[in-house]
Amino acid sequence: MGKRTFMNLSEATPGPVMATPRSGLPGVKAGPQRPLRLGFDVPLLLAAITLLVFGILMVYSASWDFSYNTTGSHTAILQRQMMFLGVGLVGALVLAWLNYHYWQKLAVPALAVTVIMLVAVLLVNDLRHGAVRTLMAGSGQPSELAKLVTIIYLSVWLFAKKDRLHDISFGLVPMAVILGVVGGLIFLQPDLSALITVAALGGLLFFLAGGDLKQILIILVVGGIAGWIVVQFSSTGSDRVGSFLAGLKNPLNADYQVQRSIEAFIKGGWIGVGIGKGDTKLLGLPVPHTDSIFAVVGEETGFIGSIFLVGLYVVLGWRGLVIARRASDGLGALLASGLTIWLVMEAFINMLVMIGLLPFAGNALPFISVGGSNLVVSLAAIGILMNISRNSERQKTAEERTFSEVVDLRGRYGRRRVSGARRAASSDSRPQTADRSR
Repeated sequence: MGKRTFMNLSEATPGPVMATPRSGLPGVKAGPQRPLRLGFDVPLLLAAITLLVFGILMVYSASWDFSYNTTGSHTAILQRQMMFLGVGLVGALVLAWLNYHYWQKLAVPALAVTVIMLVAVLLVNDLRHGAVRTLMAGSGQPSELAKLVTIIYLSVWLFAKKDRLHDISFGLVPMAVILGVVGGLIFLQPDLSALITVAALGGLLFFLAGGDLKQILIILVVGGIAGWIVVQFSSTGSDRVGSFLAGLKNPLNADYQVQRSIEAFIKGGWIGVGIGKGDTKLLGLPVPHTDSIFAVVGEETGFIGSIFLVGLYVVLGWRGLVIARRASDGLGALLASGLTIWLVMEAFINMLVMIGLLPFAGNALPFISVGGSNLVVSLAAIGILMNISRNSERQKTAEERTFSEVVDLRGRYGRRRVSGARRAASSDSRPQTADRSR
């Protein structure tokens, strides 16, 4: 009785054994395997996370001495940066799940709020280092928000007007008004680096949206003239350009901040002196935890660490442009392109300034420099990029599912098969034919 209890499967169930496509039984044909997709761009996410972790390390290394001298705590600046990091991560998660098409409704209110904040900065008049850029006690810098919102608004506006951009009254003139209002308020602070960034991004987005070539040439000419006027009549602009030109001729005549930065890179050599062990930040390098943090990176991690950091920004730019190319519509492509170019442009401007290859601009190093406003808006940009990537992946998956269903239907009904009824009829007709033959 015991032997009969454990019967062979083939004895218990005569006929072919049926199994699910994924059962793995021998002789069973498995169904089509679809590639695993996480729904977002993994390389971009990894690059952003690496930048954030590296940035936290460098913030503590570059700020502990300054933090102690100003607040009495070695970690006060780090704690503040971590707080903004938490706010930025929450915002990035929300924006990663918020469909970017909602910005078509939110762009105008966002621009209005930004303009109000820029006006409020001038009314508060919190003067620091010869400029008024913050709303309260050195915190809240609307010019950083203006960069992000300008990209969003212009992307939405240019996408809506893409068929009429060749008409100067629908293309160049309205865009000039938008940039003029935002840029003019930024110039009054003054924040020349933010002004240049906003103007450059506006022209770039107009070009990517398919703007008329003549209008693009007009933008370049007007931009060049405006830049010349700023340099000639702004003491800040003329001083920075003069120091830059003098530094190109002789590094010893460069801006003091650039001189100390180059000194830090020389000390770092190939592999650096070690994170936390640099001394240039203690011996006169201006604002080592903000604008000059790349110099601290160069001294403490050396040429290899600096190239590693540059490589992370290259990966970020590469993946951002891939997301733009794969976007499901023109709005996603414009948003992804603008946000990516903005982040990478800010990074390379900061790094090139620190080695004396560009006039001093005051741009933060995204994800690395101390600055709550810059960190939050940079993470917001990553969140929007993730959402664009997620939407394009979902659309691609839906298209592939539809295609596979069509192929399955063709395979099921499109082959030259004899229907069950016809087979039955054929089998019934054979005996009759045989009877007639007798």
